[in-house]
Amino acid sequence: MFSKSKINEPGANSPETKPAPAVPASAPAAPAKSDFRASAPKAKPPASILSSDLHVTGNMKTTGDIQVEGTVEGDIRAHLLTIGESATIKGEVTADDVVINGRIVGRVRGLKVRLTASARVEGDIIHKTIAIESGAHFEGSVQRQDDPLNPGRTAPTPKSAVAPAATPAVAAAVAKAKT
Repeated sequence: MFSKSKINEPGANSPETKPAPAVPASAPAAPAKSDFRASAPKAKPPASILSSDLHVTGNMKTTGDIQVEGTVEGDIRAHLLTIGESATIKGEVTADDVVINGRIVGRVRGLKVRLTASARVEGDIIHKTIAIESGAHFEGSVQRQDDPLNPGRTAPTPKSAVAPAATPAVAAAVAKAKT
C-alpha cells in the first residue's frame, strides 16, 4: 500500500507510474456481449389481445397471457386469461388465473377464478380459489381442487361412500330398483 506522503510527493506521478485516466461516472461500462445475454432476464411479452371484431374457431394454447374481446369457439389454455365484457367463449378454458367479465359456455379450470359483476358463465368451474362478485350470472357446479389444471385427476372417493361387497341377490334387487 502507498503511504500518504509518497502519493503527495513531487515526482510520484512520473510518466512511468502515471495512473490510468478515470472513466467518468456518467459513462456506463459496456458489459461483454456474453455477460449481457446471460445476465439479462427475459422480458415478459405483453398479453395477446383478440379484438372484439375477431371470431376464432379452434383451440388456442400459450404459456403467456391472453385477453379475449371477441368470440372463440374452442378451448383456450393460457397463464392469465382475461375474458372481456363483449367476449363470448364456447369451449373449455384453462389458466392459472381466469378473470371473467364476459360470457363463457363451457367448463372453467383455474388456480384463481374471478367472476366480475358482468360475468355470464354456463358450465362447471373447477378451481383452487374463486371470487364471485355480486351481479355475476352463473349456472353450473363449483368444485374446489388442489390441482384444477389437471383434467385427468378426479377427486378421490371417500372410504365411507364405498359400498361394501353385495351378494348377488342384493345386487339384483338394487339393479331392479334402479329400472
